[in-house]
Amino acid sequence: MIDVVIVDDHALIRRGLRDSLTEAGDIRVVGEAGDYGALRQLLRETPFDVLLLDINLPGRSGLDVLHSLAEESTRVRALVLTMYPEDQYAIRALKAGAMGYLNKSADPSQIITAIRTLAAGRKYITPAIAEALATRLSVDDSEKPHERLSDREFQTLIRLAAGQRLSDIASELSLSPKTVSVYRARVLEKLAMQSNADLTAYCLRNGLID
Repeated sequence: MIDVVIVDDHALIRRGLRDSLTEAGDIRVVGEAGDYGALRQLLRETPFDVLLLDINLPGRSGLDVLHSLAEESTRVRALVLTMYPEDQYAIRALKAGAMGYLNKSADPSQIITAIRTLAAGRKYITPAIAEALATRLSVDDSEKPHERLSDREFQTLIRLAAGQRLSDIASELSLSPKTVSVYRARVLEKLAMQSNADLTAYCLRNGLID
């Protein structure tokens, strides 16, 4: 059996995933967590093979979790399962230590295949991620400006470019509006932009938003 832990802040999504995975026959969900604190307890108490991890978590994001696990040398086979498309966060997640990345709209059979792949010790790379990696290597060896942003700055950039208000971003990332305002200022400075409209145009040019 492949033992799986699901980390997602939405109970309904955790339940749906648990039901889908249980039907596979060779997968069982041995733990669930809605935030990093609950995951820490599971890491101490519950052995498992694969971690299903969302990016949007209260307090520490999924990317923060991956960085923390890497810093602690905690070996976890993590499959990031999130609402964000591959071109926004996949490469960042893989750099942070994830072994696979899927959108939540993926067919349950694909999620099951990814879990089995990780459990066997291999990375799960979708064609979209493979194409993004190939494009990045073939076009230019130098980083684009947005690739030099921190994870929080990048999350702020995507949300600002999508037209979200500072207060909404703060609520979504479990931060204070003042902190988000600081991130916005850093993003504008690092990208040499003047306004949210500039950020939106930049993200559209670089395929970060539709």
